[in-house]
Amino acid sequence: MMLKINNIFIISLIAVTLFSCASVKETTDTKDLSYLYNPLKNPIHPGYQVYNTGDETTELTIKFFNNDLFFSEANPEGIPKAALAMVYRLYDMSQGRVAVDTGIYNISIRKQNRKRQYTYTITMKAPAGSKYEVELLIKDLIRNTRIQAHIPFDKTSRLSSSNFKFRGHFNKIYLFNPVLRDNEFINLVYRYNTDSIYIKYFKPDLNIPPPPAMLIPEKSINTEPDEIVALAFSDTLPLMFPKRGIYMCSPDSSLLKGFTFFNFGNEFPGMSEPETMIDPLIYLSNKERIEEMKNSDRVKLALDEFWLEITGNIERSRELIRIYYSRVLYANYFFSSHKEGWRTDRGMMYVIYGPPDKVYKTPDGERWGYMKKQVKKGWGIRYRIKDDYLYFNFRKRENPFTNNDYALLRSESITTYWEQAIRTWKSGIAFRLDNPSGI
Repeated sequence: MMLKINNIFIISLIAVTLFSCASVKETTDTKDLSYLYNPLKNPIHPGYQVYNTGDETTELTIKFFNNDLFFSEANPEGIPKAALAMVYRLYDMSQGRVAVDTGIYNISIRKQNRKRQYTYTITMKAPAGSKYEVELLIKDLIRNTRIQAHIPFDKTSRLSSSNFKFRGHFNKIYLFNPVLRDNEFINLVYRYNTDSIYIKYFKPDLNIPPPPAMLIPEKSINTEPDEIVALAFSDTLPLMFPKRGIYMCSPDSSLLKGFTFFNFGNEFPGMSEPETMIDPLIYLSNKERIEEMKNSDRVKLALDEFWLEITGNIERSRELIRIYYSRVLYANYFFSSHKEGWRTDRGMMYVIYGPPDKVYKTPDGERWGYMKKQVKKGWGIRYRIKDDYLYFNFRKRENPFTNNDYALLRSESITTYWEQAIRTWKSGIAFRLDNPSGI
């Protein structure tokens, strides 16, 4: 009997102790979209295409990759199916973000052997004369995961990019990514009739953003084409863009409006050749060292020596290289605008600081938060964990080539931890603001 009483007493004491020592966390932040930029948190990576089908309607086509979907046989037919729910809301941005259309769709996608992608098209009511933004929510009903997207398009001009779409020249499959390779042939489809198309070529923008606390005048985007080529137009005309740079296609030679293609090199969005892997090291080095490595007789050896100087051993170098260039790859994937993603303000922050812990989006920009080391607040054995964040703000810029251009709002008054981040990388550790203790 005494043994039973003692056991009850011990169990009760443990329960009280666990309760009194429990930390209290904040509730879920429903406005946080950081999962969009974190590949570990986001299993779905759709492609989007907007095309104005008429003066009153616009089509939004969503492309799902086979590997992103989760197929289950737990259905009456017993065949592999993916189950998705999509909700869209269309806003008229010319009237101050007024909701003008909405829709809800439940989608069942049956798995087909050897099929790499699936598409679904939504027709929206979008009268001509306004600029719009689609807010799209996609939920995987089986995995209970979701992704949100904000997709702008323009119906104020016949030259708006949403009046164009493109497809492969040989297979006639419509494409979603305007980043093309040297030898890739495509057909451009234009909603209106035109006899001619003008291809305006711009050299690649190789500028690198300065550190976040450095205040310098914002560099303007080059809007003077280096070359203009006129072609007789048809939607079966094979087009190919053979060198790196920006290619704007437009039926008007005098206006900087139309549909833009990009050639960032055949390795994009990844990097595997030493000659291209050197450039992103500018954030950890200086121009003189970068040029020295690029002009070396043995570029691969120069690159290897750079990382060995940082880490001191081969295995650690391999791991640090994997992390650094993974960040470069995802920066290219998420943030490419008129230049490669790693060269943009958001890309720079992503490469050096890593994926943000908080992301808040508005029509005018984004706000990123990086979690600092957690602080325990309270007394005795009872405490509360307080999350503190370092925030960076990005302003969406008007850009004739893309809707994905954001500029960092720099300030000398905020503590950015940039120098600490660079020192951490140079000591052989991948930087994270929340207590970096190793790779």
